[in-house]
Amino acid sequence: MNLSYWEKKEWFKNRDVIIIGSGIVGLSTAIHILQSEPNSKVLILEKGVLPQGGSTKNAGFACFGSLSELINDLETHSPEEIIDLVRLRWEGLNAMRELLGDDQIGYEGYGGYEIFLDKDLSLFYQCREHIDRINKLLFPIFNNLTFLEKSTPFGFQQVHHKCFFNPFEGQIDTGKMMNALIKKAIGLGAKILTGMNVKRTSPEGEVELEKDFKISGKKVVVATNGFANQLLNVSVEPARAQVLITKKIQGLSIKGTFHMDQGYYYFRNINDRILFGGGRQLDFDGEKTSKFGLNLHIQESLSRLLKSVILPQTPFEVDDRWNGIMGIGEIKSPLIKAFSDQLYCGIRLGGMGVAIGNLLGKKLAETIYP
Repeated sequence: MNLSYWEKKEWFKNRDVIIIGSGIVGLSTAIHILQSEPNSKVLILEKGVLPQGGSTKNAGFACFGSLSELINDLETHSPEEIIDLVRLRWEGLNAMRELLGDDQIGYEGYGGYEIFLDKDLSLFYQCREHIDRINKLLFPIFNNLTFLEKSTPFGFQQVHHKCFFNPFEGQIDTGKMMNALIKKAIGLGAKILTGMNVKRTSPEGEVELEKDFKISGKKVVVATNGFANQLLNVSVEPARAQVLITKKIQGLSIKGTFHMDQGYYYFRNINDRILFGGGRQLDFDGEKTSKFGLNLHIQESLSRLLKSVILPQTPFEVDDRWNGIMGIGEIKSPLIKAFSDQLYCGIRLGGMGVAIGNLLGKKLAETIYP
């Protein structure tokens, strides 16, 4: 890299903290460090022009797991672990709202619905069988019933006439949230550099960029989620998620966040449009990748369900399609790890970055500066 004395001095030298990744976790870590240590020199390195993984590409669900997801999680997690996970997600959502304000993130508390395709009625009855158990499990968190059985609203077709409603679920504007986090971090003194492709990190706090340019920080944080195993030996895998959004639909009445097929399909309203994502269960192997790209089989499934189930009587046009990269593991809990006194990571958000990303950043900051 052809850098001047001024560039090296102002942006790269004598960094207290170097954070790799400018997504929700990376920005939140910087914010919480600078709130407690305002004189710290914090540098955030980002590979892309915008956060590269899922932070600016997610569906904007302020959620903590549908009823069927939580029932399924009990097969691999203890009840205590489920309580801890949901509490982390719920407290994380509230912490994000408190940090930035509802207006700044476009928060809307319309509630969330789990609906069931006619072919998935066995899943509905399984949820009905276990709803009391899950509500009892989560009561200490919400001091109320979390899931309620209701008639399925909004004229969907090919679905069961009953659904499960969660009044505590909401939605955000992902772009507004990320813009607010970036403004907050910069306002506190963090520097963000884009186009920085990190090739290697070391336990001694060394960060190697492309073309053999190396910098050092007293503390280095890897916050790249689904890309973390490119820099560290960690138990996280990339998982790609497909999304589409319609053009504006006049008179659209659908409001809320919606889950189908154990949460593998999800959709919501946003600015008189429908955003629809998921379908990873149709091609697990193909979507276990850190490479961006449209999966035509999954995108066709989204288009088909949008027409036949969600908007069966409503003309619409698809405006855009995209994909993002999440970080998942065999367990649902996020991973905070210290590899040395200088090298840390905060990753494996499991598709719950909106819910837990800010709180994970806070915990990272407290780990680095106890």
